Amino acid sequence: AWSAASAASPPVAAWSAASATSFEAEARDASDDAAPGTLLRAAAAGEDAAALPVHPDVVSGVLPNGFSYVILPNASPAGRFEAHLQVFSGSSDELESQQGMAHLTEHVAYMGSRKRERLFGTGSQTNAYTDFHHTVFYAACPVISPLQGVGGGRNRDEMLPLALDALCEVMEARVEGSRLEKERQAVLSEMTMVNTIEYRVECQILQTLHRENRLAKRFPIGKENLIRSWTKGEVKDYHRCHYRPDNVLLYIVGDVDVEHTRKNIADTFGHLTAEGQGADVKDQHIRKSAGDLASAVHGTVKATQSWHYPAVAHTFVGVTPEPPPLVEPADYDIHLQSSYELDERVETLATSTTKDGKPIRPHIYRHELLQSFSLHLFAKRVVEPVVNLADFRKSIARRIVLAALQIRLNVNSRGDNPPFSFVEFNQLDSAREGCAVCSLDVMSDPSRWEEAIAVVLREVKKLGVHGITEGEMGRYAGSLLTDAGQLAAMGDNISHGDQLAYLMETVACGHTFMSADQSYEATEAALRTLSVQEVNAAAAELCSHVTSLGSEVPMADGPVIAIACCPRTPEEATEGHYCTEEKLVAAISAAADLPVEPNEDMHVPRTLVDDDDVAAAVAAYPPQWTPGVFSDGTPPTPADKVTRPFTLRRLSNGVRVGVAASPAESQRGHLRLVVPGGRDREAELGLRPGSMVVGARTMQEGGAFGRWTREQVELFCVDHLIMVEINCNEEFLSFDFVFPTNEVGNVGFGDNIEMGITGTEAVLQILREIIVGFVWEEDALWRSKQNFYSTHDGLSKNLEGMSTEKLMTEMTQNDPRFLSIDSATVDAITLEDARTAVMSQLVPSELEISMIGDFPDVGEILEMVKTFVGTIPPDQNRQYVPTPATGVPDVGRVPALPAKGKHLDFDLLDSDPRAVAYVSGGAPNRWGVLADGTTVAQRAAQLGGSDYDQSRRNHPLYANVALALISEIVNRRLFSYVRERKQLTYDANFHFTGFERLAGGWFLVTVTASVDKAQAALDACKETLRAIRSGSPITVDNLESAKRVVINRHEGEMRTTRYLSEMLTGLQFESIPLKGPSSITDFNGMVQSMNAKDLQFVLGCVNLADDELFTAIGKTVQPEGANLQEGNDDEVLRTVAVVPGRRGGALS
Repeated sequence: AWSAASAASPPVAAWSAASATSFEAEARDASDDAAPGTLLRAAAAGEDAAALPVHPDVVSGVLPNGFSYVILPNASPAGRFEAHLQVFSGSSDELESQQGMAHLTEHVAYMGSRKRERLFGTGSQTNAYTDFHHTVFYAACPVISPLQGVGGGRNRDEMLPLALDALCEVMEARVEGSRLEKERQAVLSEMTMVNTIEYRVECQILQTLHRENRLAKRFPIGKENLIRSWTKGEVKDYHRCHYRPDNVLLYIVGDVDVEHTRKNIADTFGHLTAEGQGADVKDQHIRKSAGDLASAVHGTVKATQSWHYPAVAHTFVGVTPEPPPLVEPADYDIHLQSSYELDERVETLATSTTKDGKPIRPHIYRHELLQSFSLHLFAKRVVEPVVNLADFRKSIARRIVLAALQIRLNVNSRGDNPPFSFVEFNQLDSAREGCAVCSLDVMSDPSRWEEAIAVVLREVKKLGVHGITEGEMGRYAGSLLTDAGQLAAMGDNISHGDQLAYLMETVACGHTFMSADQSYEATEAALRTLSVQEVNAAAAELCSHVTSLGSEVPMADGPVIAIACCPRTPEEATEGHYCTEEKLVAAISAAADLPVEPNEDMHVPRTLVDDDDVAAAVAAYPPQWTPGVFSDGTPPTPADKVTRPFTLRRLSNGVRVGVAASPAESQRGHLRLVVPGGRDREAELGLRPGSMVVGARTMQEGGAFGRWTREQVELFCVDHLIMVEINCNEEFLSFDFVFPTNEVGNVGFGDNIEMGITGTEAVLQILREIIVGFVWEEDALWRSKQNFYSTHDGLSKNLEGMSTEKLMTEMTQNDPRFLSIDSATVDAITLEDARTAVMSQLVPSELEISMIGDFPDVGEILEMVKTFVGTIPPDQNRQYVPTPATGVPDVGRVPALPAKGKHLDFDLLDSDPRAVAYVSGGAPNRWGVLADGTTVAQRAAQLGGSDYDQSRRNHPLYANVALALISEIVNRRLFSYVRERKQLTYDANFHFTGFERLAGGWFLVTVTASVDKAQAALDACKETLRAIRSGSPITVDNLESAKRVVINRHEGEMRTTRYLSEMLTGLQFESIPLKGPSSITDFNGMVQSMNAKDLQFVLGCVNLADDELFTAIGKTVQPEGANLQEGNDDEVLRTVAVVPGRRGGALS
């Protein structure tokens, strides 16, 4: 909400050495004009050209060698910083024979850094990524090293010099042959891992969307045959051409001193020169041609961002195309429009026309792994930098339009039996693509695709033609101001990562970078004078690519792009619903001609529970507090006192309550309602299989309460910025609410504002109505069932999903609690089944509520809870509870594994080769309880030791912390052995299932690999587990490094209300006896107390013996008769000259 970029920004990345120098000067010069209230006065005076203020703390500069940097001091989290080195070298910078080289170079530079290894064990996180437009290397570190003598500066304890040294080494990568081979294998494995059907759909979309430029033919992952062919010299030449001091931008955000940081930057990067990098380039043609291309592309978008071409030229909607710039040398196909042997072999995509001659670019993608129809309709627009009040007003108008349309689509159009299962309309500036992309995404059943297009496009056209209503204007304007206010209230609590992401996107798109306070004032200033007419003009513009397809509207410049993704089914098997390009164009054209009428405002209640209802409830069931009671040994908490860090009590009707104040997310809160049971309770209570989880989804799809319709309740949630998520897993039924803690639901703004109730009161009203007044509707059940049909069908066409499902079937001996719900099971569930299953859980004595938020007065929150929840009758919903079944096996625990492990192989039909391997076995649950009911603590009694050690091992957190540390250590071992030493995979992952209420659980190792290396990768994972169990046990260094990672992750997540609410969940449940207040208060202390002997012992409670392991390999096999790509992809083109630009001086 505080980002100008979020509303209207095109990636006109206007960063250059000149702009870097002026950036800071502009901030200084504008400081007098950026005083609070300046924009409000400008708006009142009609001064729309008033410049937006620059963030007062941001500093930037350029070293003499052209190295650019931006520094932003930021307070949260204290004692940490992030440094991101952006190299303007992405896949769009590659030539024909270099496809994938930017990504491979990133791997070689990052993984080959010896200095990066000095950050290990310090609580730092490092990584790198490559996209179309750049490669980014980053380090997130503590300011002061936790390791004695490991650091820079006067006291040898500063982490900033170490982080910058690691990033500088990336610029000077040695490109060793051994490292190149390791990373070549890692990239080839990554290529297999990412090649999911979702990735292939994205590639088809991008190829069609950007057909007129190189983005359609330059995906970062690259081409396999080229990746296999490159020599060390070729990769080094690419690196030296692109990794120049004048072709990078360093961002540092965090708890840093500006001048000290400047000095460190100059000391670390000042010695680099473009000439020095160029001297290492061995290809003489590159050096001779240096600078030629820069002259040819002067003034293009990419040229202002990066010294090395290519620019990305787009065909925009509503913009008359300009001829491409004159390019020298003349034989260089600058936009990659010529046909190349090694380019992707896809159908030639011709631009079609509607029946009225309107331009449209259709494309159909069919695949056997797709099960739904999806339409992706696009228009590309120019990014408009947001730099003054007029720009900001326009961006705010667009955001109001987008909010109104999305709610119309999700609320008003989702009635009985809707033809679509998902719909989203948005416009975002994309720095990676160099344009603003207006997108409409629709998913539907393949038999209803034409109906879905008609309903959705009619709603888009309606908004474009008639605009929004006065009620919508007030609703979304108020929501935007509230949202901006919440962000401004966060002040120093905005995280380094969030600030940095916003800063990088803002700079790339040419917007003014503002603070949250400045953005709030800009929002208020814009809204004070923004009219419905201006918003409707923005609506007409945003929807113009759809409305212009109608026969009564003149044609717009530039094509609409339409990609439909469909299952690969024979045309005769689709009963007349087979989608072709001609039918797709006809359906879109017909929808654009549908008549539309303006929307009418719907009455939205200001409150769901009025004062009279509250008074009657209090009189009928006077609520009282009782002490909180725990099973972990913590004494009962008082019923009449607010305690810190959290207050835990019970209401007289049996509801358990935990409330804590946390300022980490200003003016925001999280409420979690949890009921023990989940799918485990289906068998225990004799409920119809699947009814609990289908019922939870039905409740999510519904929302009518008492006299209020679903639409009214959903708009009530929109007005009060409340998000609701209802889930059911094996153990719990859970309701998560995210809400503002201040007054919301305000209608209007400025002098005409009508105040609403607080978000806290609104969310408690919703919670009460879910328990006492929820209306179950058949149409909600229908939508729920559609979701489960799709999910189950999707598993059968997803390699990872299918493999894990079959592995779990074998391990649990077909226990339905841990498997997906098949279509026959879903079919059998009635509305009464769903209602009985869910409502039988919503009995007050079974409920626990956890509330975390920016609460000024916890006592006031407790009073609200007492009023709205404490007055629910203690026997509410008791009539739904059936008599528990008898003799049901395995209730409350996972099923015992077969005595002997087993290996399984699975095949999935797919045109592309992929494989995934698994290793799994039995393990304790999160609290150390095994499937047979024994505990890790009971087994640990045999270790003996001092009284301190015995007391420590009896602590409820002992197993919990040990398992977290083991998981971290095993993952590090897998990376070192399977990826680094064996070079068999890009990634191998180890995790525990982490059940809390169910006794027992499993561990699972997942490793992706090529089909021919899957067995070797699986064997390497088993070797790793075997070694850590006996041959190479956990070391002190392993343990200390894992401790820092676990504590840093815990402390970082403790700054979020969701994580805190999850920590509070179950503290008062008798069914989780080891979880109590000490699990929060003692966490860090218990982590620090663990030793290697503890971890080795707990590891012995995990089934790691070879004969106990369950292993599986899932791989794809090509369908019979599949069409293979023709042509010889084994032919390899050698790299040709990269022609660099002049931005920092030609190579010499």
